[in-house]
Amino acid sequence: MTQVTERGTRLSAAPRAGVRRRSPAAAACVVGGAVAAGLGLGFLAVLVIVLWISSPYPDSGPGGALHLAAGLWLLAHGTELLRYETLSGVPAPVGVTPLLLVALPVLLMRRAARLGGAADEDDEEVLPATAVFSAVLCGYLAVGALATVYAAGGPMPADPISAAWHVPLVAVLAAAGGVWGAKGRPLGPLPHWLPGGVRRGFVRPRYALALRAGAGGALVLLGGGALLVGASLAWHGAQVQASFLSLTGVWSGRFAVLLLALALIPNAMVWGAAYALGPGFALGAEVTATPLGFAGAPALPRFPLLEALPAAGPGTPLTWAAAGVPVVAGLAVGWFAVRRAREVSYGETALTAALGALVCGLTMAGLAAAAAGPLGSRRLAEFGPVWWATGAAAFGWTLVLAVPVAVGVHAWRYRPAEGPVAVDAQAPVGDGWHDSGVRELRWEAMRKASGTLVPEILPEPVPPVAAAAAAVPVPPVAAGAPAVRARRAVTVVAGLDLGPRPEPGAPPVPPVPPVAPPVTGVRVLARRKPPA
Repeated sequence: MTQVTERGTRLSAAPRAGVRRRSPAAAACVVGGAVAAGLGLGFLAVLVIVLWISSPYPDSGPGGALHLAAGLWLLAHGTELLRYETLSGVPAPVGVTPLLLVALPVLLMRRAARLGGAADEDDEEVLPATAVFSAVLCGYLAVGALATVYAAGGPMPADPISAAWHVPLVAVLAAAGGVWGAKGRPLGPLPHWLPGGVRRGFVRPRYALALRAGAGGALVLLGGGALLVGASLAWHGAQVQASFLSLTGVWSGRFAVLLLALALIPNAMVWGAAYALGPGFALGAEVTATPLGFAGAPALPRFPLLEALPAAGPGTPLTWAAAGVPVVAGLAVGWFAVRRAREVSYGETALTAALGALVCGLTMAGLAAAAAGPLGSRRLAEFGPVWWATGAAAFGWTLVLAVPVAVGVHAWRYRPAEGPVAVDAQAPVGDGWHDSGVRELRWEAMRKASGTLVPEILPEPVPPVAAAAAAVPVPPVAAGAPAVRARRAVTVVAGLDLGPRPEPGAPPVPPVPPVAPPVTGVRVLARRKPPA
């Protein structure tokens, strides 16, 4: 007994309170964030290496191409790059971010956060949203810091201060969207540290309608900007083609120029929207292109998209027609700001339209800030639309048009319905349909058209008692007494045979026996399992 006690199996010691078990799900989220950043870097590295290999006269080796790929990855987050090889010797910043390139890190980071917050199996550990967000963000930012250090040895290093806040900003927004999507896109209550009036106010449906109306107005402005850019490219097709062919003579260089032009198409859409709104966009050397025209000699590099600019000088009726884009945007904001509820007041509808105009202005201001940036240090230090002027113009246009349109649509949509004409209950009601003989004429026409299907209904003979009662004179009705509607006599005919009548003298038709015997019952059989 003593030996069994001494050599027995030892029990596992209880975990200490200060030691926390490592979560494999959290580690997987960290790795997922790092992989998302690595995939973006790898995609751009493969693209740059392919262009470097196909170039007949490369400027540097594969190391320089990889450094350039890291710089392009940082530029996709909005980070400014520095170009040291300039004629003046002064480093020139490159801050115009191709907005289509931004979609690469955003989609990869959002996918990593969404996969980290979802569970494929029931017994798999599911981390809370904050833990998934922090873990994915840590892995992504770790790779971003290494990329910043690696790009510093290339031909276009990144500005450390710009990278220190642009990369985390894009990563935070993308990760928040991914975690929110993984949790089913919940719209929970606001934080408790906000004032009670603010939390109660945001619950109202006017804010959801304002977001929808503002987004609709911004989409209309972007669509109008794309229409203006496409029309101008078609109008200046010869100049665009000449610029594209003169930049380089090899197919790899032309392919690189084409990819850059495609990546800058969203920027051109924002620029076109800013042009239609009125403030226009800066072209360097204190020159701004507006529908009213521009004067001066802008310092523009040769690029196909820049050849679509209108000619210098005063505006023409063709350029003034661009003002139709913000008009349509204002109409769209006013249309989407109307609630489908009859009890909403006109003031509530006008306030919703005003909030939609504010959302549209803020959206366009953010897009203008993202689509612009410097391309140099002196004459090209300002290139693109001014964000505050674009946002203010979008808010003003949509506010002036959306509020009256929303009120008018609300009044037209919920106007009082036109009901039937009021009838006096005491007035006698005529029965011309039954008294004029129209019903009998239509019945006779239907009977003749149907042949023998509708039998002829003969009028019933009137008994003598009823005839004597009908001969009794009716006393006159007093002048002030209300008229009383007499009841109609209803004749009920029973035993009608609506089938075809046999002709006289025809032999009787014997009854046809049934094809199958009548079913007297149903027997339900139990379903048996087939033998194996």
